[in-house]
Amino acid sequence: MSGTGETRDGVSLTNLDQPLFEGADATKRDLVDYLDAVRDRILPALHGRPLSVVRVLRGQDPFMQKNVPKYAPPWVDTVTLWAETSRRKVSYALCDDRRTLLWFANQRAVEYHPALIRAGDRAHATHLVLDIDPPDGGAFAEAAGAARLVRRVLADVGMAGVVKTSGAKGLHVFVPITEAPHEEVAAATRAVAARAERLDPGLATTAFIREDRAGKVFLDSTRSGGATTVVATYSPRVRPGVPVSCPLSWDDLDAVTPADFTIRTVPALVAVRDPWAEEMPEPRPLDAGLVEEGRTIPVARVQAMHEGKRRARARRAQEES
Repeated sequence: MSGTGETRDGVSLTNLDQPLFEGADATKRDLVDYLDAVRDRILPALHGRPLSVVRVLRGQDPFMQKNVPKYAPPWVDTVTLWAETSRRKVSYALCDDRRTLLWFANQRAVEYHPALIRAGDRAHATHLVLDIDPPDGGAFAEAAGAARLVRRVLADVGMAGVVKTSGAKGLHVFVPITEAPHEEVAAATRAVAARAERLDPGLATTAFIREDRAGKVFLDSTRSGGATTVVATYSPRVRPGVPVSCPLSWDDLDAVTPADFTIRTVPALVAVRDPWAEEMPEPRPLDAGLVEEGRTIPVARVQAMHEGKRRARARRAQEES
């Protein structure tokens, strides 16, 4: 349909020919068309999970939206969760169908960040996740090498995961797990990162404070807990060219770059098969040794906060002396 508006699945789509955001080289229509084209791929990753989205309104900076706006249609399902950080109840959307996905696209929701829990079971995460972040100016090959370290650690304890681009410059390793409390998942995640770092300390680091990373790939083990979200596989990102967080085969890590996957290229790549679903192993229990080791490792954010305060005190003392 020509013009700037149309209707799909009962959802009115407006201003479709407007630029999506500065540097996107894409319109709102391009976003809608992409999400509609990959709906059978992205919806399973969102289904039943409390959802946060990153929206980009005209003339405004991108912002993350957790609470469903009051003007949302009544058919947008929601779940209310207590947000510990903000000390309030948050009404999250559940994006379980095409109509809801199209409504979000029309709201200029570019990024989709589902929780690592399902709305029906908030006490247990479904995946252990490592976020692999290369240094500024670092090559994607370095992130790929660090991801392989994580894979080796998992294999040593009889666990397995899948890998995807983050949609930025790094990678995410997702490890499906059977029912486990958040505290155990967090501990196991810290242990996986620590063991991967020990395999090649010249390549990878668990240092949470950026200035302590010495140009190494950061293994972020903080993606755990009931409120934790990670950008969904097949989600676009608010970045130049609108890249997509796209699943990869472990064998393909050296043959691709994150820039290969955009809202223009991904639909054809996943039209016939869903590599994320096909590559995902069966959930396995957490290794008890990982949990035990992880409990001895300080929580990175807490440790970094205390270290930051210590360094600030030291700087003040030096300035006053």
